[in-house]
Amino acid sequence: MLESALRGSRRYWTLITGLLVLIAIGAIAYAGQFIHGLGLTGMSRDVVWGLYVSQLTFLVGVAASAVMVVLPYYLHHFKAFGKMTILGEFLAITAVVMCILFVTVDLGQPMRFMNIFLHPTPHSMLFWDTVVLFGYLTLNVIISRATLRAERAGMPPPKWVKPLIYLSVPWAVSIHTVTAFLYCGLAGRTFWESAILAPRFLASAFAAGPALLILLALVVRRTTKFDPGLQAIDKLAEIVAYAMAINAFFILLEVFTTMYSHVPEDIAHYTYAYLGLHGHTMLVPWSWASVTLAVVALVLLIVPRFRRNHKLLVFGCIAVYGSLWIDKGLAMVLTGFVPSPLDDVTQYYPTGRELLIALGIYALGALVLTVLYKIAISVREELQA
Repeated sequence: MLESALRGSRRYWTLITGLLVLIAIGAIAYAGQFIHGLGLTGMSRDVVWGLYVSQLTFLVGVAASAVMVVLPYYLHHFKAFGKMTILGEFLAITAVVMCILFVTVDLGQPMRFMNIFLHPTPHSMLFWDTVVLFGYLTLNVIISRATLRAERAGMPPPKWVKPLIYLSVPWAVSIHTVTAFLYCGLAGRTFWESAILAPRFLASAFAAGPALLILLALVVRRTTKFDPGLQAIDKLAEIVAYAMAINAFFILLEVFTTMYSHVPEDIAHYTYAYLGLHGHTMLVPWSWASVTLAVVALVLLIVPRFRRNHKLLVFGCIAVYGSLWIDKGLAMVLTGFVPSPLDDVTQYYPTGRELLIALGIYALGALVLTVLYKIAISVREELQA
């Protein structure tokens, strides 16, 4: 099957070449960080997590795309998701690969990554987060390879795959739960110390991952001969609508609890994010942009007439993705650190080098996704022929 990734049109190879150029730029930027250390980033003593960890937090949610099609298809026998499952599993593989890369660059020296396994510390949430990420990656690689090979041979998947598929469902929940524990287990960071943080992560994951999967499925349907199915896309849009509504409800619960209790330390974080604190307003436009996009997404996805219009569905899914990227991929980390427990405000701005490294990782993820989708689409087109 891998040989199909080496065959493609000029448009395909142009895309591959462009991604390789971006990966090379990111690798050169990372070489400087590797030599001189994390001092080249915008992180500091007060803000020890920045762009890298925030992207890990967001991309863990994107990996939920697999479970949201695997669970209805295999557990509830919703056959419309039959063509969509492989796309979701390959998107999950790509997202987890990027998560692992962001952990690696955040550690400073990649050799330290091996220390997580050579010298395990069970009380460390980073250790468990790495374990569940590698476990979820392994499960999706095995499942997608076995099912795609069986489909190509015109046979049902082998029986030993079924237990792994069932195992992948709670495992998907675990990667979001453990990532939430990275935050809410830290003493002194009141913005993150919430028992509802893990369910909130799950709700946002079940919205962001399927939203991106819908966009990819529409692109595949438009540019190739493979059709994932309109019924599958419409049903996935319903899932995104419900998940986004639940996520908005959880956020409102957090805001009400904070404001009604009148705890100054808790209110200060929300003040910084939405109004600015002590003249520092860097995050304010981003926070309100996330709120605006969330409202737009809810209107376009909850109203059935809008949701079934695929042109509006595209805008709705982009709004979901953008809103949640700002919330989890930017604001979640920064708002937790500002102000500090000593009421100091230390602004964090990602440096150009951080942005280039992040761009390189996203380009590598796009390359992996492109190759995997090329393989899956080639197999499906062979079967249709």
